[in-house]
Amino acid sequence: MASGPYAVPSGQPVELHEVLTDDAPGELWLRFRFIAPEMGAADAEDSAADTAFLCKEVALPYMAAYGLDPARIVISFSEIETPFGEPASGIAQLFESFLPQSSDCIWEGL
Repeated sequence: MASGPYAVPSGQPVELHEVLTDDAPGELWLRFRFIAPEMGAADAEDSAADTAFLCKEVALPYMAAYGLDPARIVISFSEIETPFGEPASGIAQLFESFLPQSSDCIWEGL
C-alpha cells in the first residue's frame, strides 16, 4: 500500500504514517495515522471530506487485503509525527471514527 501523498478532496498533502490494530476498546479497531502538515488551513468540512475519503479509499482496501474485520476505523491527522498515545501539546491533531459497512464508511464521530 502506498504511503501517499494522497489526493484528498481538500488538496492538502497527506501521507500515511502508520496503521495500528487496537483491541484495547474490547473489540478490534484499525487506526490509520496520517501526517497532514497543512491541516490547520483546512476547515471542518474539508477535514470531514478528507477523512471520509481516506477511510473509503485507503482503509477499506487495507482491510480487504489483510482479511481484517474491525468494529471501527479511526482516521487521524497530525501536523507532524507523534508517538501513539502520548500527549502532543501544541500539535494540531484530528480524529474521526467510522463504522466499516461493506464498501462504505459510516461516520460515527468521537
